[in-house]
Amino acid sequence: MREYKMRRGEHLEERIPDMEGTIESYFGPPTATESYNGSDLYVVEEPENPVFERVVAGAVDYGSKKDTLAVDFAERPAEEVIAEGNADAAADAVDAKNEFLLEATGRDAKSRRESMKRTVEDDAETPDGV
Repeated sequence: MREYKMRRGEHLEERIPDMEGTIESYFGPPTATESYNGSDLYVVEEPENPVFERVVAGAVDYGSKKDTLAVDFAERPAEEVIAEGNADAAADAVDAKNEFLLEATGRDAKSRRESMKRTVEDDAETPDGV
């Protein structure tokens, strides 16, 4: 499960007021919910795009901190998708993921990568057990 922060001064509920509807428009109708860090995330068991096996997404509330977007995209092996003749679906899947994350976080793929790198670097500088 990956978590994404919003841009400074922005909140997830302002960017996506209807999380369930937004997830449905990108991936298909949510069929269940799943608990993650005390928050219920939406689960799409049979996504519309054949590249995805399962999509889990939603807001995680951390109380005093800003909400974050948690997502988990379970994808089928590329060889399997291509063998079924769904090679074009792979590009559509990448677009759907990137557009959803851009709408939710306000950050493009490059900004999200840089942010994650900073988080990993900050974690590496913190001594264990502190």
